[in-house]
Amino acid sequence: MSGLCGWLAAAGTLAGGAGGTAAVEAGGAVPGPCAGPGGGGLPNGAAQAALASMAAPLSRFDGAPLAASLGEVGGVAVAAIDGSRHVHQQDGLQVAIWGRPVLDGSADDVACRLASLWLSRGVAACASLSGPFSLAILDAFSGSALLAVDRAGMHPLSYVSNAQGLFFASSHDALLAHPSVRGALDPQALYHYLYFHMVPGPATAYLGQQRLLPGEYLHVRGGKQCKGSYWQLAFREPAAARASFAANKQEFLRLLRLAVESSLGADGADTGAFLSGGTDSSTLAAIMGQVTGRPARTYSIGFDVPGYDEMAYARLAASHAGSIHHERYVTPGDVLAAIPAMAAIFDQPFGNASVIPAFYCAQMAREDGVTRLLGGDGGDELFGGNERYAHQALLSQYERVPVILRQAIIEPLLFRVRTGKPWRLGDKARRYIEQASLPLPARLDSYNLLLRHGHRAVLEAGFIDTIDPGMAPGCMNGAYWERQGQGLSQINELLALDMRFTLADNDLFKVRKACELAGVEAAFPFLHDAMVAFATGLAPRDKLDGMRLRPFFKRALADILPPAIVRKKKHGFGLPFGLWLHSHAPLREFAFDNLTQLRGRGIVRPAFIDDLQGRLLAEHPAYHGTMVWLLLMLEQWLSQHPGALGALAGGFAACATETPGVLDPTA
Repeated sequence: MSGLCGWLAAAGTLAGGAGGTAAVEAGGAVPGPCAGPGGGGLPNGAAQAALASMAAPLSRFDGAPLAASLGEVGGVAVAAIDGSRHVHQQDGLQVAIWGRPVLDGSADDVACRLASLWLSRGVAACASLSGPFSLAILDAFSGSALLAVDRAGMHPLSYVSNAQGLFFASSHDALLAHPSVRGALDPQALYHYLYFHMVPGPATAYLGQQRLLPGEYLHVRGGKQCKGSYWQLAFREPAAARASFAANKQEFLRLLRLAVESSLGADGADTGAFLSGGTDSSTLAAIMGQVTGRPARTYSIGFDVPGYDEMAYARLAASHAGSIHHERYVTPGDVLAAIPAMAAIFDQPFGNASVIPAFYCAQMAREDGVTRLLGGDGGDELFGGNERYAHQALLSQYERVPVILRQAIIEPLLFRVRTGKPWRLGDKARRYIEQASLPLPARLDSYNLLLRHGHRAVLEAGFIDTIDPGMAPGCMNGAYWERQGQGLSQINELLALDMRFTLADNDLFKVRKACELAGVEAAFPFLHDAMVAFATGLAPRDKLDGMRLRPFFKRALADILPPAIVRKKKHGFGLPFGLWLHSHAPLREFAFDNLTQLRGRGIVRPAFIDDLQGRLLAEHPAYHGTMVWLLLMLEQWLSQHPGALGALAGGFAACATETPGVLDPTA
């Protein structure tokens, strides 16, 4: 929960004054007055106020306690519950860590030991950390700073630099709270939001502000920024010899227990688990019971809508695991009630509607006394659980057909001018070839809403002039093609892509924020570093065998999971928003009122909004309901973030300049 923030003052200014460093632990205010000037060109008293202002948004929703330090070259603050809040200061060195990292196998006194490691190893100290964290180190002796995030990107960290120094925070709201940081919305980020339903890193919603990617660090010294990776996801293929299934199963189950144990906290008494009824969450519920020796506490969300409710599977999993199960059915009224708070808690536009059921699931757990929830996120991306992996394998089969056969016979036959009776089989074949003819990763966007309608049909001409539509697919292409020289199988290429976009930028962000709003800490056992290392060493066929998804995972857990859950297709906490727009008048009126307000922003064409509310939504409620949700949440986010709204009114003017980064030779 919560996060960290702070800054490194530019050379020539001081942050703590001649009085040295001052600190405060949980529950107190930021340090009182010290003599001397403050950071970022501020007097010392103003520097203390600035640090307090930055820290305030971090605990705005969960009321997490604060620890802070104001020193000679900057200030740091961490707002988090006990065990996730680490601040150390000594002899001109300040270390702030948000999360629960392990350093060289131990979680004890991690900030102090990291300070010693920094002095001896520099940026290489990051590689000794594992687990969830983001960190900042300020070194008065060298006038330098180190920022870093964990290997899966569970704990985010963003930064911006200007003439006053380097400013960083796990929340953009916290960054913008410092008087030396100004915010201007990046129109390209708004386009990316409409394209991806989130803003992919390293970009953010604000000009000049960047976000560290998983396993990345930023080293700043003498006004120069060096960015590098202390860890990268690396698949081990091909392998000369692999362990037998029996050996792999034994190791997998050992690591699974270890991952769950490390995620439970002191004794696990206040820990529960999300339970969707899928293989990942059902596995965690079963292992929790084995590890603790008592029934797990599980929490599920359902929808009273055919095709969306999976409560039967959740009940089956709970019964099989012997868990103490809790469930709630989310209604359109629940969605309506949660939208404003959900828009407020996200520090940049976010359009994954399943955050609503995730929030109500976490809220139900919190009301039951749970303070930490285990989520199954990462299981699909490590072991091959998404349906699109099998679909892409099917599409790739077309590449194996000889070119002469494709171009001379198959395609002329299927795509010639059609006459006579409709041919459903031919229509399916044509759709298959149209998708299969696109290269990866472009064909992953076959159902992209913005591409389907065309950005010129959706967006205002003036807004289009401020963006480059090609940058969105370029984000995907860059991440995908950077691994082309590694000789990876297609399944591992897709897994790597999803670890970056689907997981770090979307699912983890969603679950963490939903839990924060409910006052619960989120943990993800499948992303335990040892589990990730194990999964990357599995043979590709253990993740996708023909069209069979995650064959190793399902076979290894056959004695733990009910057969019906092993066989079921992935579903999750999908929200029937488009259908509810038709059946629930208050929700529809609220959504359409927000779309009316959005008309005046100069982003979306009013004619498209009219078409969306009428013809398009009537033709396909589920598909086009997603677009209504995206636009609704964009308007809500703008309304809930006055600073961003002011920047938008100013015409997206740039007001922060980032110091150019260079490749760190130590990376």
